Amino acid sequence: MVKEISKVSLDALIAREAFDIQEQHSHNAGRNILMISVRDLEQSSFFYPYLRKPDFQRETNEWDTERVCEFIESFLDADLIPAVILWRSTSSYYFVIDGSHRLSSLIAWINDDYGDGKISKEFYDGDISDEQKAAAQKTRKLIESKIGSYKYYQTLAQQRQEVDPKILERARNLGALGIQLQWVEGDASKAEASFFKINQKAAPIAATEIRLLEARKTPNGVAARAINRSGNGHKYWSEFSQQKQQEIEIIAQEIHQLIFEPKLKNPIKTLDLPIVGNLSSADKLELILEFVNIVNGIESDKQLGEDSTGDKTIELLRNCKRVAQRINSSHNSSLGLHPVVYFYTNDGKPKIGSFYGIVTLILDLEKTKSFAKFTEVRKDFEWIIWQYDMVPQLVRSKSSAVEAREKVKNFYLTIIDKLLQKIDKKNIMKEIVAERNFGALKIKAKGDGETQSKEFSRETKSAAYIREALRGILRCKICGGYIPQRFNSIDHIKRKADGGLGTIDNAQLTHFYCNTTYKN
Repeated sequence: MVKEISKVSLDALIAREAFDIQEQHSHNAGRNILMISVRDLEQSSFFYPYLRKPDFQRETNEWDTERVCEFIESFLDADLIPAVILWRSTSSYYFVIDGSHRLSSLIAWINDDYGDGKISKEFYDGDISDEQKAAAQKTRKLIESKIGSYKYYQTLAQQRQEVDPKILERARNLGALGIQLQWVEGDASKAEASFFKINQKAAPIAATEIRLLEARKTPNGVAARAINRSGNGHKYWSEFSQQKQQEIEIIAQEIHQLIFEPKLKNPIKTLDLPIVGNLSSADKLELILEFVNIVNGIESDKQLGEDSTGDKTIELLRNCKRVAQRINSSHNSSLGLHPVVYFYTNDGKPKIGSFYGIVTLILDLEKTKSFAKFTEVRKDFEWIIWQYDMVPQLVRSKSSAVEAREKVKNFYLTIIDKLLQKIDKKNIMKEIVAERNFGALKIKAKGDGETQSKEFSRETKSAAYIREALRGILRCKICGGYIPQRFNSIDHIKRKADGGLGTIDNAQLTHFYCNTTYKN
C-alpha cells in the first residue's frame, strides 16, 4: 500500500504583499537585525506583524508533516540552519526572499497553527478543507509526541518539576536560539531578481507557478488564483473596487464547487463524484489555468495584458462559470454529464484529458449550435466512451493532456457524427480504428489487471463498486443518458401548456437541458 504523504499548508502564516514598484531603495534607517528569536515570531511581537512574502511567492505548502517536525527539532537542538534572506521595503515590511518554509514552520509551532489555527482561519475566512485540517492535526500530534508544544516549553521556565533532561536543555536554550538573517540591499527590482535567482537554484518553482508569477496581474492569472482557493486566501484582486472583489470571490467559489466538489474519497463508494478528482496543488493550479485559457480562447498567458479594473477578470470568470454549469449543475442549460462516465476510468482514476476534451467539445457545440444533435445520440455516445476508453491513448500521442484536447474533441465529434448516420454503436469503434484518423488506436478489453496479491487494491475496490453501481444509475427519460446523482430535473410528461397536471403519473426524471430546451 502506498503511504499517503500529508503536505502541510502553512501559507497563511506569512501574509503576502506586493512589492511597491515605485520604491527606489530598500529602507535601511538604523541597523537591520541579524537574528530572529522565537519571541519575534509570536503574534504579539513587534517583528512578526510586519513580516511579508512577495505576492508572487508560491504557496507555502511543499513540506510534509515529517519535514516540518524535523526542522523544528533541528532548531531546538541548535543544529546548523541556513540563514533566512529578507529585504526591507520603505514601508518597513520585511519581505522573505528565501526561507519561507523555515520561518513558517517555526511560526506554526510557536502559534500552534499548522493550517487550522487562528491565523489560518482568519486568512481563509474559516473555509479550510478537510485535507488541510487532517494534515494540521497529524502534524500537531506528531510534534507534541516527539518534541512538545511551544506552550509546554513556556511552562517549564516557571516549573521546577522533574522533566526529561533533553527537554529541559531545549527549554533553557530557547531564550538564546534564533535564525540567522541575511539582507538584500537595493530596490524592489533587485529584491525580485534575487528571489527568482535563489528560488530557482534551491528548489525550482513548478512550471505552472512560473507562468502565474509572470502573468500575476493578467485577468486569466487572477481568475485562476481566485478559482484555485475558492475565492479565499490572499486577494490577488484587492486593487479592484469592493463590489468587483465580491463578485470575483462569489463566482470563483461557484466554479470551484462545480468542478471540485464533493471531495473524492478512495476507494470509491458513491457515484456522487466531482468533475475533477483529487489533484496535487501544482496539478490543480495547472488545470484551472488551462481551463480559464481554453474557455476564453487565450493562447498565451500574457495575451490580454494587465487588468487594472477587474472587468476583464470578471468576464473570464463568467465564461468559465457558464461552461462549468453546462457540464454539471442545476442550471437550466446543464447537460448533466455524469462524472464517472465522462471523467473517470473504470477503476475510479480521474482523466484530465477527458476534462479538457469535454470542455473543448462543449465550446464547439455552443459555436455550432449542436447540443440537440448530441442529445439525440447521447445514450449510445455514453455507451461507446465508457465501453472503449480511448482518451489515454489519444493523450499519449501528444506531449500533454491539454495539447491533446482538440484531438479528443474531434474523436468525440466523430462518434457523434457516426451515430447520427445510424451506424450501429457496436461497429463505430472498429471503423474509427480502421480509418486511422487518430493514429494507431487499439481496442482493449476491460478486464482484471494482473496481480499477485490476495488483497483487493484500492483500484479494484473502486472498480467493483463502479461496475455494480452503474447498473442502477437513473437515466433521463428524454435522451436516455445517465443522470448524475445531485443534479436532475422533474419534467411533465404531458406539458403544462398541453394541460398536463402535477401528478406522480405525469412526472419523469430528466436532465435540465433536456427538460427546458431539447424537449421544447
